Amino acid sequence: MGAVRKVASYLGLGGAEDYDEAYDYDDEVEVEGEDWQPASERAAKRWRAMVEPSRIVMLTPRKYNDAPTIGKHFREGQTVIMDVNCMSTAEATRMVDFAAGLAYGCEGRIERIAEKVFLLAPAEVEITTA
Repeated sequence: MGAVRKVASYLGLGGAEDYDEAYDYDDEVEVEGEDWQPASERAAKRWRAMVEPSRIVMLTPRKYNDAPTIGKHFREGQTVIMDVNCMSTAEATRMVDFAAGLAYGCEGRIERIAEKVFLLAPAEVEITTA
């Protein structure tokens, strides 16, 4: 008797010889329909993302009239990196104010990631700093 069997016997986890009757393997499993799939394939479909992967859009507005483009991408659920380096200080300030209002109104977040570069993240996107 091997060591594992001795331990199993000691713990009361006797082997297969302890059972009175054998299991009947003669029953065949009936498959209903042609769309039968193994469990692994069903699980893979269940956990596969139902939506397209999220996108990060990099935008460099030149004037304040480019604000609707930023709003369109953000409202579609895309993360937007907005670089306002090409704008005058007054227009850049207006654009950042617009972006902050957009993020607040859509329950997202706005973060400054560099000098005159901002990240607008939708509510479902988590931002962490290292």
